[in-house]
Amino acid sequence: MTPPLQIGLYHDKSLFRTIKSEEKTSDALPALFEQILKKYQPQALYYAKGPGSFMAIKVSYIFLRTLSITKNIPLFATDGFTFNQNTPIKAVGSLYFMKKDGKIATQKKGGDFKPHNFTLPEILKSQNFTHESEPLYVLPAV
Repeated sequence: MTPPLQIGLYHDKSLFRTIKSEEKTSDALPALFEQILKKYQPQALYYAKGPGSFMAIKVSYIFLRTLSITKNIPLFATDGFTFNQNTPIKAVGSLYFMKKDGKIATQKKGGDFKPHNFTLPEILKSQNFTHESEPLYVLPAV
């Protein structure tokens, strides 16, 4: 099962609201941000740029980059391991993305794989993010 889309709203770097959606990223992002932008004025956008679902990453990047440009809001990114305690992330079939010594690669499931659910941090640490927001496409060999 694909994890739900999660959006965290922060004030002074502290999480005050979490929004989740089981809908496709391409359907959920525009609807959710329409509501968010009616009530809030984001000062920055932060997102997980991968690895993961190729299409979800692509759609997220295009949507958030467009929002960043049109609303003049800085966009920051980090890898998805920041949100799951650096545990394996499902790739395809029995392959998982793994991060070791700063490098991301795929590995077959086996051994002591204990993936954690993705969670939003209670305190947003800007130092974990960079302006390098282009998607991180780590595609496994099939």
